[in-house]
Amino acid sequence: MLERMERFFDTLANWIGHACGILMSIMMLNVFYNVVMRYFFKTGSIGMQELEWHFFSLIILFGISYALKEDAHVRVDVIYDRLQPKRKALINIFGAIVFIVPISVLIATGSTEFVLEAYRSNEGSGDPGGLPFRWIIKGMIPLSFYLLLFINLGFIIKNINLYRAHSCPTKEA
Repeated sequence: MLERMERFFDTLANWIGHACGILMSIMMLNVFYNVVMRYFFKTGSIGMQELEWHFFSLIILFGISYALKEDAHVRVDVIYDRLQPKRKALINIFGAIVFIVPISVLIATGSTEFVLEAYRSNEGSGDPGGLPFRWIIKGMIPLSFYLLLFINLGFIIKNINLYRAHSCPTKEA
């Protein structure tokens, strides 16, 4: 059953990774458009420039979950790489519970009032021609950290499966 749960979380994280890849492509087209407009036509759009950092924010905020799934997060690899798989799994479980859960809960819950205030005031860009509804992009902060908590559960399950696989004696034919 834990293997099926692990596959579910991996599938969700892969979907997030693909979505971030698509956003990256759209962001590159947006940057290309802005550069061409600015340097060849001596014009531009503040809204399109702001859209660049909106896309970048989404890629970073949601890419964290995909990076966790891909085991591409920060740690001391010099020590970690020399450990047995069973110990690596224990370290990953410990790190996920002690570090990822508290910071995710702190940011997700702490940023909610920040988003609500932006929504209540209908916050938009302070620049003329900028994007309205800034609360939408701000709303992605708590959403992405709740998602990270969810994907972290899959990361813990994956490492429990790894720990169990290396704890059981191997069956020989």
